[in-house]
Amino acid sequence: MSIDVKFWGVRGSFPCATPSHMGFGGNTSCVTVEAGGRLVVLDAGTGLFKLGRDLVKRQVPGATLLLSHSHTDHILGFPFFAPAWNGKFELSVMAGHLNELGGVRAVIADSMRDPVFPVQLNAMGAHIQFKDFRAGESFSIGPDVKVLTAPLNHPNGATAYRIESGHKSVCYVTDTEHTPGKPDENVLNLVRGTDLMIYDSTYTDEEFASHVGWGHSTWQEALRIGKLAGVKQVAIFHHDPDHDDSFMTEVERQARAVSGSSFAAREGMVINL
Repeated sequence: MSIDVKFWGVRGSFPCATPSHMGFGGNTSCVTVEAGGRLVVLDAGTGLFKLGRDLVKRQVPGATLLLSHSHTDHILGFPFFAPAWNGKFELSVMAGHLNELGGVRAVIADSMRDPVFPVQLNAMGAHIQFKDFRAGESFSIGPDVKVLTAPLNHPNGATAYRIESGHKSVCYVTDTEHTPGKPDENVLNLVRGTDLMIYDSTYTDEEFASHVGWGHSTWQEALRIGKLAGVKQVAIFHHDPDHDDSFMTEVERQARAVSGSSFAAREGMVINL
C-alpha cells in the first residue's frame, strides 16, 4: 500500500504571481495525500483552485480537507474549490484549533459573508460536513487511513498532521515557530520515523531573529528536527513571498549539502511513498 503526495501550493503568507516565483510556485498552501482509496487535502490555500479543476476532470467523488489553521493564506482557495459547488461531491472539513472560536463552519462562513465575498457558504451545492476536534486527538478516515495530530506554536493556534496508511506515513507541520536550541516535543513525537515530513521553512536561521513571534520556523530547524526524529525525507515548505526562485534554489542547495534527502517543495511535485 502506497501514499501519493502532491504539492498544489507551496507558498506562505501571500500568493506570488511574478515570473521570478514560478519555478517553485506562487500559490499558497495546499497538498494532497492519496492513500487507502481516500483523498486527503491539507489546507485550502490558493493551490486549491487548480486541485479542484483536477478533481472535476477526474470525477473524484469526495475528499477530506484538514486545515492546519484558518489564517487567510490557508483558506483563501475554499470559495473557488469547484467540487464544493457540485451537488454530488462529498466533502468533510476538519480543524483542531477552533473549538473556542465558534467552530470551523462558522469561520469558513464568515470568510464568505457580505461584504467580504458575494456568495455565501450555504449556496455551495456539495454535501459538506464540518467537524471540529482538539489538536492532539487521533481519528481514522475510512478503514485504511489513520490521522494523528499535534498542537503547534502559532498565533491563534494551528495543528500538525501525521497521515498513516499501511506501513507508510507523511507529516504536515505548518505553521509553527520553534524555540532555538529547544526542539518542539509535540513535533518530534508526531514526526518520529515518518517517511516524509513537510515542514514550515519560511525563514533562514539568520532571518528568524527579526521574526520572533510571527509563528514560523526555518529550513535549518526542519533539518535538525528531521535528524533528531529519524525522518526519511524533509520537504522545505511555506516559502516566504520575498524568497524568489534564485533564493530558493540556493536554500535547496545548502539544505541538500547537509541532508541529501531534503528538498524544497515545488508546485506540481509528486512524491510516491
